[in-house]
Amino acid sequence: MANVWEDLRERLDQMSTGYPSTETGIELEILKSIFSEEEAALFLDLTPFPETAEAAAERLGRDAGELGTRLEEMTAKGQLLRTREKGVTRYSTVPFIPGILEFQVKRLAWDKELAQKVEAYAAQGLFITLAAQRQPQNRAIPVNADLVTKWPVAPYEDAVAIVRSHEKIALAPCVCRQLSAQTRAEEDRCQKPIETCMLFDRTADYYVENGLGRLITADEAEKVLKQSEETGLVIQPLNAKEVAGMCSCCGDCCGMLVSLKMQAKPVEGVHSSYYAEVDPEECTACETCLSRCQMDAIRIDEVAVVSRDRCIGCGLCVTTCPTQAVTLIRKTEDELCEPPETHLDLMVELAKERGVL
Repeated sequence: MANVWEDLRERLDQMSTGYPSTETGIELEILKSIFSEEEAALFLDLTPFPETAEAAAERLGRDAGELGTRLEEMTAKGQLLRTREKGVTRYSTVPFIPGILEFQVKRLAWDKELAQKVEAYAAQGLFITLAAQRQPQNRAIPVNADLVTKWPVAPYEDAVAIVRSHEKIALAPCVCRQLSAQTRAEEDRCQKPIETCMLFDRTADYYVENGLGRLITADEAEKVLKQSEETGLVIQPLNAKEVAGMCSCCGDCCGMLVSLKMQAKPVEGVHSSYYAEVDPEECTACETCLSRCQMDAIRIDEVAVVSRDRCIGCGLCVTTCPTQAVTLIRKTEDELCEPPETHLDLMVELAKERGVL
């Protein structure tokens, strides 16, 4: 097992969002904090495609009972995803983001050393890789579908429709703001709500069974969405029609938005069907929209001016404009991007972009 840590790093780097090496090697320290050598070796034997313990045991020439126990232990540690459907339990490997890191959210509430390592790694390598992606992992959607009533809104772009379409909804802490709470001085910590991430159906089961989140009703989920809008969080479901999870993100500490802001044209790094437009006749240059925008897409030049290269169409600037000078405009058909069908399809497309499929 001499090279198991580098082998594991390379495997994660081949997955959808990557796991690049750094000069400091801090990425290997993180893996050693999360996995034992035996667990790392077993991770390398598994696949991102859901597989029963029996099928994996047959493929690997191992005892099914013993392997099943090991897979359950790794699931409990947030190293694998477990799904249950019609009485059948399957296991699969997951990327570092979204996946292994998010599954450490409970641990990150007390493990300051791990949190500090992750924050350092984000700056040294992870954000750089995320910023270079061409296929967006998340999809920014308007905070309120009523903002764009002039056009038909797809179900996967309507936050309320998304939560209403799922039987189970789990609410979990945002791992990014959890990291902020652990690694920054109190006066520098993000002040936005932490418990804002939603997971649906099978993923919701995983979170609840592993103590990472709690079940809520659709009515409660709508209240969380309203709170997110009021506090200036960008609603971002995973970029697939079948939505497995939905985040409420800020530009201060959210990994996806921070990496987007590093790009010259953030609009190219996230799929959105809308952009904000200001009516100069109605704008009073009150600057309310400046603090609401999480992408630094607005400047004041006698009146507010929106950069199309930076605007991701979240609508946060629209809902608080005192003169209703800002509106969301639907992009032209040639600018629109249809998302993959499922989360797994999205992960496959991201892996193809990295040249590993």
